[in-house]
Amino acid sequence: MIETFINIILFAMLVLTALAIVRIDQLFGVVMLSGVFSLLSALLFVTLDAVDVAFTEAAVGAGISTVLMLGTIALTARTQKKATRSGFVPFIVVAVTGAALVYGTLDMPSFGDPNAPAQLHVGPEYLAGSITDIDVPNVVTSILASYRGYDTLGETAVVFTAGIGVLVLLSGLARRRREDEEEEDA
Repeated sequence: MIETFINIILFAMLVLTALAIVRIDQLFGVVMLSGVFSLLSALLFVTLDAVDVAFTEAAVGAGISTVLMLGTIALTARTQKKATRSGFVPFIVVAVTGAALVYGTLDMPSFGDPNAPAQLHVGPEYLAGSITDIDVPNVVTSILASYRGYDTLGETAVVFTAGIGVLVLLSGLARRRREDEEEEDA
């Protein structure tokens, strides 16, 4: 009962943070609230016993992303430009996508259902074979490092590539700013 209450509070805080992000015009505030959103998400993952996902969310979502966004703000404007068009069409797209996602979850098993397919097929096999197959006492580590090794490598490659891409973009902006300053001085 208390766990459900904590989850509801965290979800409510996530929704309030998301609404604040949408409403604020100061980009520094948006970045800080995005970091708060990531930390709240990490807390929610912890309450759902997904500590590995929580760690990744805290490190990447709140840590690296916040630093990169602050660096981008340092090289660009501090406030959001006012929209010239109405936000009605994007709102409709988001509402339809959200409705489709909710519709897609209607036939899912209940949360924590011991008779769910994930609990009956692969999960028990991983738990039983983890120590004998891989000889690693921590089941989560053995699953991430061995059974899902290629998937974990792929996720790491995607995060690394995204980080390099952002750094290349930021270096281009810094170079362009220096060139503009040199032209003004000349």
